[in-house]
Amino acid sequence: MTRLALLGSPVDAALSPALHRAAYTAMGLPWTYHAIECQPQDLPRFLGALDGSWRGFSLTMPLKRTVVPLLDEASQTVTRIGAANTIVVTPNGRLLGENTDLYGMMRALREADVTTATTVTVLGAGATACTALAAGRELGCDQAVVIARDTGRASSLLGPTAERIGIKISIEPWTAADHHLAVDLVVSAMPPHAADALAPLWTPGTGTLMDVVYRPWPSRFAHTAQEAGRRVVGGLPMLVHQAARQVVLQTGYSPAPITEMLLACQRED
Repeated sequence: MTRLALLGSPVDAALSPALHRAAYTAMGLPWTYHAIECQPQDLPRFLGALDGSWRGFSLTMPLKRTVVPLLDEASQTVTRIGAANTIVVTPNGRLLGENTDLYGMMRALREADVTTATTVTVLGAGATACTALAAGRELGCDQAVVIARDTGRASSLLGPTAERIGIKISIEPWTAADHHLAVDLVVSAMPPHAADALAPLWTPGTGTLMDVVYRPWPSRFAHTAQEAGRRVVGGLPMLVHQAARQVVLQTGYSPAPITEMLLACQRED
């Protein structure tokens, strides 16, 4: 049996199992994929006890940063962002780390015709916020604003992290959000409902909001942004594209069956 899994907490509502299982079925692979609750303190023991049946893992919060020092090899993207959401387990048991979140985010933005953004605001300070900053850099932004509920935690984005990404970062408190929404691109890298309190701050204007939430959708924050004239990109396209890239890396087959994966998401909803 060839096994793969999603690791993180909470994972009970995750769509990753449906996405990956649909891909394996379409590709004729009798592989299994499950969601496993795993806390950061449990990850070293879990990865250290793997047997030869494991082919790879998807990682969600709060493991994307925790996993990096446990990898045998990390891609340039992982090193740049400081977070991994993908592990490929080689036949000899080596753990290869990749970050497909950036790939998924860029694909989702480009599908929505977002090809440039010189002014960027990111809500949040976790691993997905680092991905959003890297995406902003690829779109042409060299100085971004991070809005954080905990500015002390957000300070970890400064220094080496910002230097690796190649972007200057200024950190602002949650109470300053209303001054930083009138930009080319706002990325909400927050859990479901966390940004909804900021919804009344949208004023009429242009620009794009990418909200990484995909359940429930649309979020209140995204709905209000759209009513205020913003182009809105949801988290589902990012989720599907990052998962498709994981499938390619973990199976060795390309392309991934995107259509079947999307249909699996629709069935889950």
